[in-house]
Amino acid sequence: MDETAETDEIRGTAQGTAPVPLSVLDLVTVGAGRTATDALRTSVEIARLAESRGFHRYWVAEHHSMPGVASSSPAVILAHLAAHTDRIRLGSGGVMLPNHAPLVIAEQFGTLEAMAPHRVDLGLGRAPGTDGATAAALRRTQRLGEGADDFPEQLGELVRFLDDDFPDGHPYARIHAVPGPVQATSPGGVQSPHRPPVWLLGSSGFSARLAGSLGLPFAFAHHFSAQNTIPALDLYRESFRPSAVLDAPYALIGVSALAADEEREARRQVLAAALNMVRLRTGRPGLVPTPEEAEAYEFSPMEREFIGSWNANVIHGTADEVRAGLDDLQKRTGADELMITGNAHSADVRLRSYELIADAYGLPGARTAQA
Repeated sequence: MDETAETDEIRGTAQGTAPVPLSVLDLVTVGAGRTATDALRTSVEIARLAESRGFHRYWVAEHHSMPGVASSSPAVILAHLAAHTDRIRLGSGGVMLPNHAPLVIAEQFGTLEAMAPHRVDLGLGRAPGTDGATAAALRRTQRLGEGADDFPEQLGELVRFLDDDFPDGHPYARIHAVPGPVQATSPGGVQSPHRPPVWLLGSSGFSARLAGSLGLPFAFAHHFSAQNTIPALDLYRESFRPSAVLDAPYALIGVSALAADEEREARRQVLAAALNMVRLRTGRPGLVPTPEEAEAYEFSPMEREFIGSWNANVIHGTADEVRAGLDDLQKRTGADELMITGNAHSADVRLRSYELIADAYGLPGARTAQA
C-alpha cells in the first residue's frame, strides 16, 4: 500500500477560514409527505453542493427499520452518489460490521473503489444501527452481544480480505474479494492494488482504544453522545500507535448543526427534528415531522426535558452563530475534522444550511447573486 497516498486520503485540508476540514454526514432523512425517492434525490443535491463548496468528504450511515431514515444500504447509496459527483470523498459513517459477513463488505467496497478510485472511505461501527429484534433479523441470530464482542476479530478478517493477504494455510487463503488486489497479481492483471482506507467509528471508548492501538483514523459520534466526546478522543490519542496508515492520530467528530437565515426559523426546524428523536426513543419511529406539526405537539414534561437536553448539543441559529458554535466545539475537542449533519424536514432547509455554513467560512465556489 502507498503510505503517502493513504495518509493524504485521510487527512483533509481546511478551506476558507474554517479551522479544520469540513465534511457532511447524511442520514438520508425522509420528511412527512415525502418519499424515499425524494430523500435520495436530496442526497445527490447535497453531495453536489458539498463538492462544489469544498467540503472534504460525504458519508452515509447505516440504519434499519426507521421510516424516517432511508440509509439502510450505504454501499448502494454511495454507488449512486459516485455517479453524480467527481471529486468529493464518499464513504460510510458507517457500515455496522457485525451485521454483515466481512467478505461481503470487502466485495462491496472493492466495487465502490473500482467505480470511484481513491475517493472511497470505509467507516466501520460495532453497534447494530437499529433495535435488537431488527439486529437479530439482520444477523440471523439472537446472540447479538457475540457480534459486538467479536468486533476486533471481524475487523481483522475484513482487512485481510481487503488486502488479500491471508497467510498460507488459513482457511480463507484461497478466497479473494473481487474487485480487489488479487486482480493486480493475476496474469495480465492491471487492476490497482489500492483499497479504501478503514476508519473506526464509535460513541464510547471501545472503538477509540481499538482505533488508537491499530493506528487507524477515528470518527466519534458527538451528535448523539456528546458527553463522551472528550474522554473518547483523549483515549484515542493516548492509545495511538503509529502505523503504515497514520503516523499521528486523526479524529473527526460528527456534529449536528443547522443554519438558517433567521434564528427563529432554525429553532423551528430543530424542534421538528427533536420531535422525531422523541418518537424514535419511545418506540414510535416515523417520518420527520414538519415544523408546524412540532409547534402544535403537546410535549409531556419528560419529553420537554429530553428536547432541552438533545437540542443543547445541536448547533443552530444564523450562519454566524453556527460558525461560532463549530469553532468553539473544535477548540474544546481538538478535532481534526468536523463532519456536519443537518437534519430537517425540508430538502430546501438542509441545502440552505450547508450553503450558509460554507458562506460563513468563505469556502470556495460561493454562488453569485442573480441579476
